[in-house]
Amino acid sequence: MGLFDQLAATRIVNKAINEQKKGNYAQAEELYREAYKKGMTSVAHLSSFTGLLVRGGKFDEALEVIKRTEKMGGLTERDKLNMHIQYAVILWRKGHLDHAIEILEADAKKVKNGTLYAVIGYLLIEKGDAEKALKFNQEALEYDDEDPIFLENLAQVYYRLLGDKENARKYFEKVLKFKPEAIDTNYFLSLYDAEEGNKEKARERLHIAAKGRFSQLNYATPKMIEDALEALDKA
Repeated sequence: MGLFDQLAATRIVNKAINEQKKGNYAQAEELYREAYKKGMTSVAHLSSFTGLLVRGGKFDEALEVIKRTEKMGGLTERDKLNMHIQYAVILWRKGHLDHAIEILEADAKKVKNGTLYAVIGYLLIEKGDAEKALKFNQEALEYDDEDPIFLENLAQVYYRLLGDKENARKYFEKVLKFKPEAIDTNYFLSLYDAEEGNKEKARERLHIAAKGRFSQLNYATPKMIEDALEALDKA
């Protein structure tokens, strides 16, 4: 990459970072894409671009960026871990859940990391192994008993895998103390409200969830929330 392209890529990346800070993720993604075509080489910027692509479900493009990142020199252990997490999410969404879990569990043997606890914990729920998911997510909560993602994962184990709605509710309600806008928690609690006939509270929770920034690691989707709102209107 020539000097002119380096300078151009740097200017574009700076714009992308500013848009990202403002919450303009679509604009940031386009700017990162432009900088990438000009030869963007910063591992941190490549990782940010990959994260946006994965969140948006653009998995093949994200894999291409990951391949470029792998070829960069000077990758730290943290860089490699972030790359593994992004790759694992892609594998899962492409139908390779077991392989995704294997990769991250290998990393977890070397380091205790909050993001690893969060992602592995959720993937184990998706796998449907109730015993293993319960044990792992309880361990995550021992690591940090105020992390809203850990609380939410454990709540989903009880709700989705064990059918224990009473215990699940306790953890969902704890999530709101730390993250009132949590998408999945508001979605699940709206189901309790609806069952109890509290339609207005259910609607309130669903509207909060709908305003959230969805990721691949959300159980609730915009369509699910829209359908739930429609069901309340028809009830």
